[in-house]
Formats: sequence, C-alpha cells, structure tokens
Amino acid sequence: MVKLNFERFTPFNPEQMLSLVADIKSYPDFVPHCSDMQIKDGERNNICYATMFVSFGPVSQSYTSKVIIDREQMSISASAIDGPFSHLDSKWQFLPEGAGTKVIFNIDFGFSNRLLGKIAEPIFTKMQNEIVNAFINEAKRRYF
Repeated sequence: MVKLNFERFTPFNPEQMLSLVADIKSYPDFVPHCSDMQIKDGERNNICYATMFVSFGPVSQSYTSKVIIDREQMSISASAIDGPFSHLDSKWQFLPEGAGTKVIFNIDFGFSNRLLGKIAEPIFTKMQNEIVNAFINEAKRRYF
C-alpha cells in the first residue's frame, strides 16, 4: 500500500483547474502513458466511469474508476473498480491561494498481486509525479 501527496501552486483559478482535471476525455493528449480513455455516464451528472488504458512500451493495462466531480467542494475523486489494483483511491482538490490555486493531489494504491506490486509500485509512484506535472503544464498551455 502506497500513499502519496502532491501540492503545486498555479496562477490559474480553481474553476479552471477543476475543469482541466474533469476533462477526462482529453487525457490521452497530455497525460504520460495514457493511450486511451473510455467514459460512460454514471448514475448522476457529476459521476462517470472512466477506463484508462496505460501503455509502457509493449506492455498495456487498463482499469476503470468511478469518478465523482464535486464542484461545490472543488474536488474530483476517483476509485478503481477493476484492474490490477487491490485498491486505488485518488482525490484532487483546488483551493484558492492568492491570485491562483493550490492544487492538492492525494493517491492511495496497492496492487492485488504481490509480485506485480514489487515491480510496478516504484514505476507507478514515479508516474504520479509526472502526471501532476503534466496537468500543470497543460494548464499553462490552455490558459496562458
């Protein structure tokens, strides 16, 4: 089980950052190793089910998460419901700070197969930092 916490400051407002992270269909355009996204509507308009296809060279894997976008709390939560994880829960928060936003990303995950976990945990951990940076860079591209 691995728990990671990231914080970044951006000069963009919380609504812009929430909209960017909520734009799940665009992830293959800028999220590292994300080769495809398939999205199905959920039981309410702020819920969807997103299947992310991740590729590392010749190896591909997919997993589906239930995604909840909470515009009142300025947060986006996702919980894996299938795939190689014993659990995967993540949460983005967008807090006003000065003339911009403090972006907080927390993720808690583990792999269901111990051997796979020993191999994949360090790679997946490194990927999370790259992913947070990719969102910050995409915000600069979109909003500057």
